[in-house]
Amino acid sequence: MDINDLRSIVTVVGLLCFLAIVWWAYGKSSKKGFEEAANLPFAEHDGQDAASRTMHPR
Repeated sequence: MDINDLRSIVTVVGLLCFLAIVWWAYGKSSKKGFEEAANLPFAEHDGQDAASRTMHPR
């Protein structure tokens, strides 16, 4: 086993990881969670929490 065999194995493992992430991201089971996360910026906040963030900028 030389360095080229190791490079080939790492390439195949990397491709499999990439395909697994794509399958997870575009799978039907993940859609609901991603839609909820996409709507988080539009969620209602209580007035006191919003006021405290504007009075104390970070």
